[in-house]
Amino acid sequence: MQIGIVGLGRMGMNMARRLIQGGHTVIVYNRTPAKVALMEKEGALGADSPEGLAGKLQAPRIIWLMLPAGKPVDDHIDIYAKVLAPGDIIIDGGNSYYKDDIRRYNDLKTRNIHYLDAGVSGGIWGLSIGYCTMVGGDEKIFNHIKPILKTLAPKDGYLYCGPAGAGHFVKMVHNGIEYALMAAYGEGFNIVKDSAYGATLSFEKLAHLWNQGSVIRSWLLELLESAFKENPDLETLQPYVEDSGEGRWTVQQAIETATPSPVIALALFQRFESRNKGSFTHKVLAALRKEFGGHAVVESDKK
Repeated sequence: MQIGIVGLGRMGMNMARRLIQGGHTVIVYNRTPAKVALMEKEGALGADSPEGLAGKLQAPRIIWLMLPAGKPVDDHIDIYAKVLAPGDIIIDGGNSYYKDDIRRYNDLKTRNIHYLDAGVSGGIWGLSIGYCTMVGGDEKIFNHIKPILKTLAPKDGYLYCGPAGAGHFVKMVHNGIEYALMAAYGEGFNIVKDSAYGATLSFEKLAHLWNQGSVIRSWLLELLESAFKENPDLETLQPYVEDSGEGRWTVQQAIETATPSPVIALALFQRFESRNKGSFTHKVLAALRKEFGGHAVVESDKK
């Protein structure tokens, strides 16, 4: 299929690469021309403007946005809605708030432009492993883009989640669960560190051990093993952990529906705490965010 990718950050560029490798025709646009030029060398077709991107796509055009949530997405949807035609498709693959998706879906529907929200998980490893993709919107349009989803995702790695907003809603809850899992690993390793055995135990070996058939094995723990291998005591990291919105939205949703979610809520508040009084627990969280998503960390003076 043909697809236009707008936004060539950590996720967008690797998604474009995976689609090219899967035999799709990929047209890319980014406000940084150097990234477009790089992707042209790797087999993409480059565009120097939104109009140029739309002009290189055949109807019904498919444009996939990989942009920061909020105003950047709204601004680009407004730009592309002006250069697209009835029947064309806009997909937001970033980490948008699902209520924004409902508004965008309804706005674009008045212009006869289709809108899908796609929650994408896979981080910087998605190029090789695939991107778990959660999609909301009209099921007919979801079925139309299935060849793209099959290429992006690993086997059984994509799902139609329901009407507009459902994809990002499911991704939001996914990230809330992620917060809680990371917090549990962080606290566990901190307990080990503060014990009489902490000085002699290798955190790398312990993470590796727990991934060999134990009930707490996971990809996150594999990434943590990698982080400890590179930085055994995480001395070069500050215990400072950012949050990117989805954890807050998950807790807000739980409040709206009076759904008890103390573990996810505490995991979010723990990240707030890290910015005032961090600990080894927070270093583990920071290391995990860096490993799976390439997120920026605050480096320590200790090198």
